[in-house]
Amino acid sequence: MGQVMRDRVHEVGVGDARPPIKAMHGANIPLRGLYEISEILTAPTRLQITLGNVVNILSSFVQMRHGEMVIKEAAGELEIAATAGNKHAPQSDWRRFTPQTVVDRICATGRPLVIHDVSKSELFQADLQTASGGATMPVTFIGVPIEAEDEILGTLSIDRIRDGAASVHCDEDVSLLTMVANLVGRTIRLHRILSTDRQRLFEEEGRAEKSRDEKEARPARHSPVKIDGIIGESPALKQVLETAAIVARTNSTVLLRGESGTGKEFFAQAIHKLSPRSKKAFVKLNCAALPESVLESELFGHEKGAFTGAVAQRAGRFELANGGTLLLDEIGEISPAFQAKLLRVLQEGELERVGGTRTLTVDVRLICATNKDLETAVVNGEFRADLYYRINVVPIMLPPLRERPGDIPRLAKAFLDRFNSENHRELAFAPSALDLISQCYFPGNVRELENCVRRTATLARSSTIATSDFACQNSQCLSSLLWKGADRANDGNASDEFGRNRMPVESPLGARRTGASEGAAVPVNARGPSHPASGATGMRVTDGDRLIDAMQKAGWVQAKAGRILGLTPRQVGYALRRHGIEVKKF
Repeated sequence: MGQVMRDRVHEVGVGDARPPIKAMHGANIPLRGLYEISEILTAPTRLQITLGNVVNILSSFVQMRHGEMVIKEAAGELEIAATAGNKHAPQSDWRRFTPQTVVDRICATGRPLVIHDVSKSELFQADLQTASGGATMPVTFIGVPIEAEDEILGTLSIDRIRDGAASVHCDEDVSLLTMVANLVGRTIRLHRILSTDRQRLFEEEGRAEKSRDEKEARPARHSPVKIDGIIGESPALKQVLETAAIVARTNSTVLLRGESGTGKEFFAQAIHKLSPRSKKAFVKLNCAALPESVLESELFGHEKGAFTGAVAQRAGRFELANGGTLLLDEIGEISPAFQAKLLRVLQEGELERVGGTRTLTVDVRLICATNKDLETAVVNGEFRADLYYRINVVPIMLPPLRERPGDIPRLAKAFLDRFNSENHRELAFAPSALDLISQCYFPGNVRELENCVRRTATLARSSTIATSDFACQNSQCLSSLLWKGADRANDGNASDEFGRNRMPVESPLGARRTGASEGAAVPVNARGPSHPASGATGMRVTDGDRLIDAMQKAGWVQAKAGRILGLTPRQVGYALRRHGIEVKKF
């Protein structure tokens, strides 16, 4: 009978090269089985492979026809984990050998289930009725629960052909299968804990990486942007710096707007340094400093012999800035005729040198700067609307110094440090001096503040600059006329009118002078510093002959005439229109 059993075991494909069960000593079978199964469970393999190896090796220590391990998923659903001896059946059809009712009974009771003849059990009746008819041999079923920490994780079951010898060892097989199931349960629980920890670790790493990406994408929101040459901690300045840092990452055209002396060139250089084009050239050109014919040659270049004096071919600023950044300062001062030429380059990225016919392609990041009211210029027909829309892609308004509270002392100290380094001095401000300078209006903004510091440091009588060293305390500061609009010709003692350059209570831009004390001289030219007729020295351009003389000396170039008169090109243009002087063109 033992020989018959061994033959049947090999017929169903569960035997291996191991010695037959009968050849082993009875006491050694459980010990060896547990030892080899422990080795399998501790091997560094996937859980599915480990459970499959356990079921396969059972046939070496337990008489069985089929072996099966059914495991509960996290959601409570049952699915097959491993089988042995059913190579002709699909892996997913575990109910072919173990009915659902049997698995549910073992999981519900948590106790082993032994059925000596499945044909006489109600639990197997539904399964037997669906099987094909014919003579069947009696089959014994043994199933035990797989549990760990009082939790039922599944079932481990076998079946075999019933005979007398096998029935004798049924209790021993139940004990062995129970011990194996306990080892399997602990292994499954350990794998699930490790899997949960691994998943949590992946999620934490994913969140950390996402947080790092968000911080890199928004650097300005978490850390202040620092740019060399730009000093200040005021909210208005920080907002501009943040915008500049964001804009710098793109190739969009930028229009820097603000009063004279607010540092438009510094911000243009900062945008270039923070951009991907920082390795390329940064080229700048003041459009108001050149007449139209020279400006065209400067920007577009010229061929040899294009005009008198063109002794060699010359590349223009657009070519020099190819791949980099080009700053066009005072863009609002160019003539309408030249605006059309500039517009073509901005739209097409193509140009021809003066006197040339070959079309050149350039890749330039354009930054424009102006203190002119371009919207009013467009309405008045002085500036092309299409060019305005082309350069006004990302406008950045630079705050004047009066809108940057707390920055004046920082800037003053920085300018004084620079003066000390250049002149080998060791000057310092007295606290009262910083308080005084913080109250000044500075219509010329940072540029005027630097000049004030240099002038005061140059004339300082000791190593500590006191309030008495400032020009405004000695009736020598004339810049107050820019916002008071005083006419020195109106009063011989005009110094009393502008001897104090303190910040006014109301904004002087276009505001009327009110509340003058009785007997005080009321200025005739009560205009704000932004009015074009206010001269740099406080004198109005009322002398037409003087204006014509300056224009003739400058070759009728308004920018040059402005330098002769101490005025800006805009103020010269206003004076020409007010006097009705026609500009001569050559």
